[in-house]
Amino acid sequence: MIADIAIAVLLLAALFFHAVAVLGVLRMPDFYTRMHAVSKAETLGVLFTIAALGVSVGLSLVTVKLVLLALFLFLANPTSTHAIGRAALRVGLPPWRRPPHDQP
Repeated sequence: MIADIAIAVLLLAALFFHAVAVLGVLRMPDFYTRMHAVSKAETLGVLFTIAALGVSVGLSLVTVKLVLLALFLFLANPTSTHAIGRAALRVGLPPWRRPPHDQP
């Protein structure tokens, strides 16, 4: 009973962060800000999803594999996002600038 509630809470948190990632892609003005929104929110969403899976299977070898997967994603996702951002900057993709008429 308590495990089911914990799984539901973790999945709702994951759903929230996945929705924030989608909203970031739709609302942000350029590649760099979209990538930032997706990398942060999606990392948390996937980690909450993996945590829900870990609670659902209990303590077993599968849980150890899920923890290792979560650790890998926690390290690899921000690193790959940084590498993609640097590559985009090096090939000349300009960051978004506020139009001059919108300046305060």
